[in-house]
Formats: sequence, C-alpha cells, structure tokens
Amino acid sequence: MNRKKECEIGVYYFPNYHVDPRNEKWHGREWTEWELVKNAKPRFEGHYQPRVPAWGYEDESRPEVMGKKIRAAADHGIDAFIFDWYWYNDGPYLNRALEQGFLKAENSKDLKFALMWANHDWTDIHPCTRHLDPPVLAEGVITPETFEKMTDYIIENYFTQENYWRIDGDLYMSFYMPSNLVQGFGSVEKTREALERFRKKTADRGLGGLHLNSVVWCRQILPGEIMVEDINRFLKDLGFDSVSSYVWVHHYLPEDRLTVPYDEMIKHSVPLFSEYTETYNVPYFPNITMGWDPSPRTIMTDRYEVLNYPYTAIVTDNTPEKFKAALEEMKRFTEENHTKMFTINAWNEWTEGSYLEPDETYGMGYLEAIRDVFLG
Repeated sequence: MNRKKECEIGVYYFPNYHVDPRNEKWHGREWTEWELVKNAKPRFEGHYQPRVPAWGYEDESRPEVMGKKIRAAADHGIDAFIFDWYWYNDGPYLNRALEQGFLKAENSKDLKFALMWANHDWTDIHPCTRHLDPPVLAEGVITPETFEKMTDYIIENYFTQENYWRIDGDLYMSFYMPSNLVQGFGSVEKTREALERFRKKTADRGLGGLHLNSVVWCRQILPGEIMVEDINRFLKDLGFDSVSSYVWVHHYLPEDRLTVPYDEMIKHSVPLFSEYTETYNVPYFPNITMGWDPSPRTIMTDRYEVLNYPYTAIVTDNTPEKFKAALEEMKRFTEENHTKMFTINAWNEWTEGSYLEPDETYGMGYLEAIRDVFLG
C-alpha cells in the first residue's frame, strides 16, 4: 500500500495486451500487441531490442495478472493507473483490461484508477510500413448521440467505483484530443454544453464534481493529431480545469538523427515543468517519460530511419539510474510548487519503449526508482 505523499502519481496504462474482438477482426485470432513485442529486432548497432517482459506475455484481462500489477504499482509509490480508454461510434474498444482485469482483481482497491479518453483515430500501424499512409480503422470523431451514451456508461460503470481517482474531491477525467470532440459537435459552444451536461449528470447521480483535464502537446506524433493554436482560449471556452502531458516526445524529439540520449531529453523536458505552469491559465500537471522507441510498430524487414511516426528517433540510455535523476527533478519541482499530481508515461507502452513493468534487463529498476525518490 502507498505511504502518504504530498503529490500523487498517475501512470498511463495502455490496454492492448488482451484479446479484443476488433483486433481479431483486423489482425487474426487471439492477436494482441504482444505479437509486436515478441517479433521486435534490433535495427541498428546498439539498438536495445527485443525488450522481454520479466513477467512474460501475460493476459491483462485476467484478475490475477492485473492483481500483480496493482500490487507492484502500489508498493512502489504509484497512486493511480490512468487508462487509455477508447469508445468509438460503434462502442468500446480495449475495455477488458479495466473491466475484467483491474476491477475484478482481489486487491483492486489498493490502487486508484481514472480514464483518459483516447479519442484519436485508430490507424493500421500494428505494424506500419514505410509508406506512412495507414488506413483509419476507427474514427476518433464521434457523434453527439455517442457522446451522451458514452458518458452515461462512464458515470454508471466507473465513477461509481469507490477507488475512482479524484483531484481535490472531484472525479478526474482526461481527454487526449478535445479538438476531435469539437469536430463531432460542430462548434465550441455545443461542445461546452455537452461537457456541462456531463458534469450535471455526474452531480445528479450523487457523485460530486467532475475535474476535466486536457492533454496538450507542441508537436504531432500520432497520425491525425490536430494542434490547437490559441490553447488558453480553447481551454477557457470549453471549461477545462487542468492540462497535462502524455509523453515527452509531444514536446521535443529531434528529426535530424536516429537516436537521442535520455540525458538530452531530461535537459529539454524538465524546464517545461515551470514554463508550462506559467503558460497555461489552468493548473498544469507535469509529466515524466521513461523512454521512447516505437520501432516494434514498424515492419521489421523495412529500413528504419526517421520519417514520421512510428519511424521516429529513438531515445537511448534511459537506464533506471537516469530515470531516477529525472524523478528527482520532478520531486524538487512538485515540492517547490505544491503540485497536486504528475503523470508518468507509461506503465506498459512496450511497443513505444516506455514502460515501468519489469523486463529481463533491469528487473524492477524503474519502479524501484519511483519508490526510492518518493517513498524514501
């Protein structure tokens, strides 16, 4: 169980490591993203692939498997999993890790959870060829009717859970791409009205307030990501309560070389904690990123070079010791600024090279770094 900390830690969780009907339709029977992890190969001298999970290629929808993850996270100072959560016009996607695994684990109450609605287009990049024009398999823009159905489902099935994560007593709900939400409603005004209805439905259910968070970035990563120019006006008009980041490479990743040292990522990313705190007119919750290597999402026989996602530069030398140094910078910042929470990318982004789960090289090293810095 977590010991008391002044600043809470939310870790992004990517739930593509269980069988889902859509994936079986797109990729074949019993396919999961573990297939890309297993098949990854080094693409240049010194390239750290394949990455082998110390726990094996487990099914996250099994309660006993998720229970092990919950125990490890809670014991090392993590307060919540922020699930990358998907709901398209034809319904949910990748929801069994949360609903069958996390919520049914015997120790589920030992860890909090929240949702980040990952309302981006789902494209065919598992794996991706070099032509970089992957077809869209599910569109991130949804109809107003779908939004109402989705929010009703969220309130009834997640917000009612006693361990749903709250910030200052309000239920934390994050949006990966609010611009897609606006596109679905047709205007900022109608989107604001829908978000207000979401708040009212939550309150009417007797669940209290709703804390709406928006993910922000300065550079596109995934296909179809849309930049918002006047972000403060956008956030004010929609009524968001805070902003956060998903991953460091949304803000810095050189395009003129194949590898980038983790020390360089720290150098460019840590100053953003203060810069973004001053830039945004709502609270900014900073981010620590463990690493970056999306090469497993590419065709192994294709030449790997910097083109566009997932053919990007790769972060190197992100050892547990270097990760710990980044965490120490975060601890100083949160103490000086009385920051309520920060995020970490990620618990299990294995095919993007950013994961806290133990691997065969460093074991529990990344989790131990969090424990040592924030629990002492």
